[in-house]
Parts: sequence; structure tokens; C-alpha cells
Amino acid sequence: MADEINRGTSVDSTESRWVFQDDDDDSDLENFDADLRFGRQAAVVDSDEEEDNAEQRLIRTGPRIDSFDVEALEVPGAHRSDYEDISVGKKIVLAIQTLGVVFGDVGTSPLYTFSVMFRKAPINGNEDILGALSLVLYTLILIPLLKYVLVVLWANDDGEGGTFALYSLICRHAKVSLLPNQLPSDARISSFRLKVPSPELERSLKIKERLENSLTLKKILLILVLTGTSMVIANGVVTPAMSVLSSVGGLKVGVDAIEKDEVVMISVTCLIILFSVQKYGTSKVGLAVGPALFLWFCSLASIGIYNLVKYDNSVLRAFNPIHIYYFFKRNSTKAWYSLGGCLLSATGSEAMFADLCHFSVRSVQLSFVFLVLPCLLLGYLGQAAYLMENHADAGQVFFSSVPSGAFWPVFLIANVAALIASRAMTTATFSCIKQSTALGCFPRLKIIHTSRKFMGQIYIPVINWFLLGLSLVLVCTISSIDEIGNAYGIAELGVMMMTTILVTLVMLLIWQLHIIIVLSFVVVFLGLELTFFSSVLWSVTDGSWIILVFAIIMFLIMYIWNYGSNLKYETEVKRKLSTDLMRELGCNLGTIRAPGIGLLYNELVKGIPAIFGHFLTTLPAIHSMIIFVSIKYVPVPMVPQSERFLFRRVCPKSYHIFRCIARYGYKDVRKENHQTFEQLLIESLEKFIRREAQERSLESDGDDDSDSEDEYPRSRVLIGPNGSVYSLGVPLLADYKDTSNPVLEASTSEVISSVFPDPSVCDAEQSLESELSFIHKAKECGVVYLLGHGDIRARKDSWFIKKLVINYFYAFLRKNCRRGITTLSVPHSNLMQVSMTYMV
Repeated sequence: MADEINRGTSVDSTESRWVFQDDDDDSDLENFDADLRFGRQAAVVDSDEEEDNAEQRLIRTGPRIDSFDVEALEVPGAHRSDYEDISVGKKIVLAIQTLGVVFGDVGTSPLYTFSVMFRKAPINGNEDILGALSLVLYTLILIPLLKYVLVVLWANDDGEGGTFALYSLICRHAKVSLLPNQLPSDARISSFRLKVPSPELERSLKIKERLENSLTLKKILLILVLTGTSMVIANGVVTPAMSVLSSVGGLKVGVDAIEKDEVVMISVTCLIILFSVQKYGTSKVGLAVGPALFLWFCSLASIGIYNLVKYDNSVLRAFNPIHIYYFFKRNSTKAWYSLGGCLLSATGSEAMFADLCHFSVRSVQLSFVFLVLPCLLLGYLGQAAYLMENHADAGQVFFSSVPSGAFWPVFLIANVAALIASRAMTTATFSCIKQSTALGCFPRLKIIHTSRKFMGQIYIPVINWFLLGLSLVLVCTISSIDEIGNAYGIAELGVMMMTTILVTLVMLLIWQLHIIIVLSFVVVFLGLELTFFSSVLWSVTDGSWIILVFAIIMFLIMYIWNYGSNLKYETEVKRKLSTDLMRELGCNLGTIRAPGIGLLYNELVKGIPAIFGHFLTTLPAIHSMIIFVSIKYVPVPMVPQSERFLFRRVCPKSYHIFRCIARYGYKDVRKENHQTFEQLLIESLEKFIRREAQERSLESDGDDDSDSEDEYPRSRVLIGPNGSVYSLGVPLLADYKDTSNPVLEASTSEVISSVFPDPSVCDAEQSLESELSFIHKAKECGVVYLLGHGDIRARKDSWFIKKLVINYFYAFLRKNCRRGITTLSVPHSNLMQVSMTYMV
């Protein structure tokens, strides 16, 4: 795959583009728009009204601009991955750094792969060794190399990998997200870089339409994503247990008197130390991680070459796949059982994709192809060469094959590598949970950022100790490497299969590859993974069922949270206050307006929240300026600071009521305190008001006080950051119902000055200064955070399962999760809270 697969196609802002047009209404367009400033591409969908499900057709149209995204035009450049344009030297440095973060898991697989395989299929002759080795070699070539390195890595979301990154990528190209708070303006974020549709993409458009119109397919897609995520979290339990227990198990070779229970106790101690230092982050030991793993891979290669020279280099015949056939012919069912052990050679493949955020695709590919894969192949070849003359040592083949003089140094390096692999997998689990939280599929938890330089390095205390407890249970109750390896295979294969399905959808929907290529990919890799999965499932009763139960519990937590959150949001949308009621109350809202700014936090992104009515009836006075603030996560990795806030007037100007949507990507870091947040919000509000006044000065007619959220004003022109004036075709600042006025097509400031007389300009400037002065005075009087907590309860006539899920499970999760406002560390003296309970 080339870079164009990953990046899509860029278009100039002046080009026409393909859009969908309803047959029933030519005025409602859904277009793929290029931003005027960046020359980037973004999706613009219809207005706040629910979209019509009528049949659509593909047409061309000119550039258009959405009214809720005017301020996005001032962003200096689109957000892009930091590693797209770097020198060759830096790519080599990055390639070395990837060793400690990306390849720790797959790099430690030689510690246990052959041991598990030959416990399930004992060696009856050298032909069995060749067959098992051939299986391992081609597993390494097919899954990590062909599938992940050459294909899956390109399906990244602007440098982000993992299950949720794939989901967000799909959600940007098709409206398949079940999150109810999506807005057309989300597509204006500069991270939304989409490919331009063209007539030959008929299959892709049909798939897109089918996905968007089928609620069942949307739910199936979400279930696949949640299943993959639950398996990643399960990997965070199994990887430390497997890596540490297998590396410490080398003591049985070096110290004859050591017992199994002593190995378990040492492993438990290592795990406790490992999870205890997790809070310090990987950046604290970053300088040592890369060289340590480099030394480990060099040790693997050196030992492999030594054993090939000393014992039997005829194992090179294993590159002939005919030995796989002989292996199954000789061993039959036992060979099939051993597939679960063979899969362990490819564990960590998913980590290459999930941990992509810190590195470029090229650096990961270079590291794997020119260092990791050759060292792994040499390591397995050397172990097989040793076994050709030492069948009895199959239980601890790695440490038995190490030359006696190098045993203790290699033992030390192996344990360091195992700890690094475990640490990296735990960090990847934290990152996965953060992504799922941002996209509304996991309860909010306390997240600590351990590095100022790398924002992806995070620490979640609750999950950390939870993973530790489960890892200890796994080590103490299932101390057998075979059983833990089987659990490892279940968790790893679950993620692999979900990734295969999602990447197949990306191939069809986004890359638009030939159907033969797509079918070849899904048949080969999904078929291979299902074969491995059948092997590990057959042995699930030996104790590895624990990991399946854990994954199911994590899946239920995520699904219940998503279901409850969506139900709560939809209820709040139905109960929102009407603008007619606000007009009847007048600009004083039927109460006293006290000086100050009230920030009313609510999840609603459109309309006036019902909780605001409770504030009006409960409080003796309300603030002179009200801003409805919605903290919203969008399906992009990061939102540039300049595009963080979106504003819109909710009522006429005299009401001084605004809506603010603070947008964050699923990789964004929310570390600002409440003073910083307030400052950024007020500055963005002032910019919005200034631009609004500038827009008004360009209007040929219209009423200043007629703009509201439900009756969209229409503007004819728009001033860009560079001073250019653009004609508009969507509602902006004039009366929405007035469509008879001609479109002004001024392109220079001289033309504008000739259209508007000086007196009106002076009045507009006075009105602007008056409103800015009002904001400053309100800010000086203080900012108060008005928190509206909405809880839901199932109605008495609801089904029993719904009552159980909503009234108990979801209520328990909501009660024990963190409130969104806690991340701003607001003093209690600045908080006012009102709660409501909705019956659903």
C-alpha cells in the first residue's frame, strides 16, 4: 500500500466536489468540502434538523461553508501526523526507538512458543521439529509481516492505531456512529481529511448507504469494536503474567534446586513491582528501553547462529512448507492442538498497530523487516537446531539452548525484555480505555499523564491495580505456561479477527480496492485466524476460560455504558426547552439577571437543556451572561487549539445567551485548570462576536436581533483570515426565511466599503464595543459553573432486563465514575449543582 491509501486525496478549495442530493429536496445537500484556509477536505452534512432518509444521488456542487464553523477558518494549518515528513536519519532513530515500545511483546515470544507447542504435540522424531518450525516461520511471515506490517499499519487514523482508531476512521467516512451528539460542524475539524468520491466508486457508496441506513449494521459494527477492545484489555492481563512467568521460569535451568512454587512467588513479586512503578511512565526509563530491547534481539540472533553452526543447520529446510503437511499427517489431532502454541509466535502483532501513535509507519516497518523479523527467525531456527539433538529439553528449550557461559547475562536480559513487554502492553491498555472513554463507550476514570513530551503515555490507577489483581490470580491459580498460553491465544486472536473485519471494511469503504484483493485478504487471514481460534477454544476448559469471562465482563461494561448514555442523551433531547418559551420569558428570563457569567455544563449539543428550567425556578437570580457548555469528543485523534471552541447565539442578542461546544479528540489531553479554560473560552467568544459583527457589516439587509438557534440567520458573504471575501450558500447571519435577496459576490475590501455607508458601520462598531465591554464586566464579576446532572430510571412498565440494566448496572457505573467537571479542578465555591431524574 502506498501513502495515498493512508492520506486520501487532497483538493483545492475552488474545485467542485461530489455531493449527495435528495431527490425530494434539492436544497438539502451533503457535501465533501475543502477548507478555504487549509486546502483540506472535510465532510459537511445537513442542518440541525434530522436528515431525510429519501433516496440520494451523486452530483457536483461548488464550495460551501457551514455557519457553525466560521471560526475554524483562522487555523494556520491542518493537523497532521508528526512523522509524515522527516529525514531518513530521523526515521532510523525512530526505528531504533520503536523496539522498546512496539516490539517488546512479539520479541519475547521465543521464550515460550516451542515449549507450549511441544507440550501439546510431543516430539516423536526430527520431522516433528521441522514441521513445528515451519509452522512458526510461516505464521511469522503471514500474520505480523504480510497482514500487519504491509497492510494494517496503513489503516491508521492520522498516525493512531488500534480498534477504536479504525472505528473513528470508518465513522468519519460514513455516519455509522451510535453516539447521539454528532454535529455537521464536526466534519470541519482540520483532522477530518477524507477522499473525494468519484463516479467509479459505486460499490463504496452503496456500502456507505447501506451502513448509514441500517441500525442493525451500526450495532453490529459497534459490537465488533467493543469485542476487540475487551480482548485488548484482556491482553493487558495475560501479557504480564505470561512474559514474567516464562522469563523467571528460566531459573529451573540455571538452578536445579528451585521449585515451581518458588518460581511463582518470584513472578508475583516481579508483577507487583512492575505495576507499582507503572505510574512513573515509560518516559522515565525511555533511554534504557530501546537499547535493552536491541541487546535482546541481538542476543536472540547470536544464540540462533551459534546453535545453527554447532548442532544442525539442516533445519533451514523448514522454509519448505511441505513439512507443515508432514507434521499434520504424522500427528493429526495433536498437531491441531499445537496451533494454539504456534500462534504465540505472532503475539504482539496487534501491539505494533495499537502502539503506532508515537512512531511513523515507515519506522515500524523498517524496524520489523530489517531487525526484528530476522532476529526472530534466527532465534527459532537456533532453538530447532538445538532440539534436533536434545529432544528432552523441549519444555525449556530457550534457556536450555543458551551456551552455559552466557546463561546468566541472557537470563537477565530476558527478564528485562519481559518486563518491558509487559509494561508496554499495560500502557497500550490504558490508551485503549482512554479512547473508548472519549468515544462514549467506557465510564470516565481518573487519567494521569506521565509525560509532558509524549501525550500518549498515560496512567489509569483503577485499571492498573485491577490488571495487577487479575494477573496475580492468573499466575497463582493457573501457573502452567500451557494454560496461560492458551488464554493468551484467545485474547490475541479475538483482537486479530476484529481488526481483520474492520480493515476489510476500510478497504471497501475508504481505500476502494479491487474486490479480488479484498476477498483475498479476508479469506486468507480471517480463515487462518479462525483455524487458530478453533484450536485454542478446544482447550478453553483447562483454566483459560477465566480470560474469556473477564473479556465478557469488560464487553458488558462498555455496552451498558454506551446504551445508558445514548438513552440519557436522547431523553434530554426530547425534554429540551423551546425557544418560544424563552421569548415569552423575555431577556430577563422571568427572573433577576445578576452580574457574572454562568457556565452551564450539559451534554446537549443542540437546543436549550431542560435542566436550565430548573435553575430558573430554583435560583433567586440568574447570571447576566449564560453559556451552555458541552464537552464533546469527536472521532479524530486531536483537535487543534484554535478549533477547540464553537459558539452560537441561542437567543436574540439582548438575552446574552450562547452555546459553546468544547471539542476534543480521543487522544487530546485535557490538563488545563479552570482559569486557563475560562480564559480560552472568553477569548474564543470575543473572536466569535468580532467575526459576527464583521459578517453583519457585509449583509445587504437583515435584522440584528433575529438570529436564534432554531431560525438560522443567512449571510451572503464571508471574510476569510487572509482578507478575501467568499460568497456563501448556507444559512449564516441573515434571516433564514428570506431567500429572495441576491448573493453578493464582492471579492475585495474596496467593493465592500462601497456597499455599506459609514453611519451603519459606526453603529455596528458601537454595538460591538458595547457587547465586548459587557463581557469584560461580566468576567470581572466572576464565573460560576452550573452543573446539571441528569439521571435516568426505567419506567415501571419497562421490561425486566431494561430495569436491571438501567436501574442497577448503569446506575452503579454512573455513580462510581468521574464527573466530567473534575478534570478542570473547579473550587467548590464556584460550583452550583441541580439534578434531574428522567423516566425512560
